[in-house]
Amino acid sequence: MPVIMLFAITALMSAAASVAIYGTPFSVRTIEWFVAFSMCALAMLKLQDVESFSTMFLNYDLLAKRWIPYSYIYPFAEGLAGVLMIAGVLKWLSVPIAFFIGSVGAVSVFYAVYVQHREIKCACVGGSSKVPLGFVSLTENIMMVAIALWTLGKVLY
Repeated sequence: MPVIMLFAITALMSAAASVAIYGTPFSVRTIEWFVAFSMCALAMLKLQDVESFSTMFLNYDLLAKRWIPYSYIYPFAEGLAGVLMIAGVLKWLSVPIAFFIGSVGAVSVFYAVYVQHREIKCACVGGSSKVPLGFVSLTENIMMVAIALWTLGKVLY
């Protein structure tokens, strides 16, 4: 339920921002802001207790298992990419960050849940989460990859 509420609030925030800027709640930026606001909100939850997040994240993230500092960098990188995407600046930085962490995360979650069939808790909303690893975390990561590819496509065309 907390994850659903997080996404509901970030959807409303993005619609409100679109109304303020464009006069309509429905715009392409609404969707872009929804993903970016969601990234920022999720990063804030992770940053409430980085140590606890890191411990849970190490249970399934393939890169963090090999290089532990990544588990501490991840929430800062997610928040930075989200803020840059909200502002629409430094796309040369935000796009690779979102693509990289989203790709590694998606592969890690898919491997842990659908290949290894592990039943562990997701660190996606912080270290004290009771959310099972699976669809929510995979969706979060796929959203990051999708927004990175979308933004890259906009830059190239």
